[in-house]
Amino acid sequence: MEYKNQTENRAFQEMLRAAVKRLQNRSGEDIAAKSGAVFHSSRNVLEVLSFYETIEIQLPEFCINSDMDEWHYLTLLHYLDMADGTEGSQKLITFGNLKDGLIRGTKFDRTAEQKLEKLLQDKDPEKIQKACKNLGAEFTETKADLCAVFPVLPRYPVTLKIWFADEEFPASGKIFLQDHADHYLSVEDAVTVGEILLQKLSEAFSSL
Repeated sequence: MEYKNQTENRAFQEMLRAAVKRLQNRSGEDIAAKSGAVFHSSRNVLEVLSFYETIEIQLPEFCINSDMDEWHYLTLLHYLDMADGTEGSQKLITFGNLKDGLIRGTKFDRTAEQKLEKLLQDKDPEKIQKACKNLGAEFTETKADLCAVFPVLPRYPVTLKIWFADEEFPASGKIFLQDHADHYLSVEDAVTVGEILLQKLSEAFSSL
């Protein structure tokens, strides 16, 4: 999927306009309460943490203060629109386990594993950890060699589990969502989030 330069893409622009129109019918306070964003009523601004960056969204136009990739921006608007405040249980699920995820989600699970194997090839554990940290990840203890949790959106963390290479197997990884993910994004947007994470990881490795 190509993320950049969607300005001339008519279908993309229509989706963007529709997302903004839906949000303009709601108050900043309501959106913030359900999405985990912070609403600054004095400036009429929503503040959202995504990866390592704090995004400011100016209401009522819903324009942003960032040169964020346009698919990332559209997904952020869809998140603010869909968010219903549901709390997660910390239980992790695959993309295939999402509602309507049987085809699209399962396909992405396979694609992500293939891309991660290529991305992690010949990368030492220290470099992998540093790349994740540069994207705002926090690390938790699991049976995986490394478990990085990325703050993609306030109530939409994405977990990356990595197993380092050994004498028998190459390095590998899997991406997981929390079990309340369906309350915040559709399967199509969830896959977009996963693809953005893979792209950002690739960029993070390149910059080290």
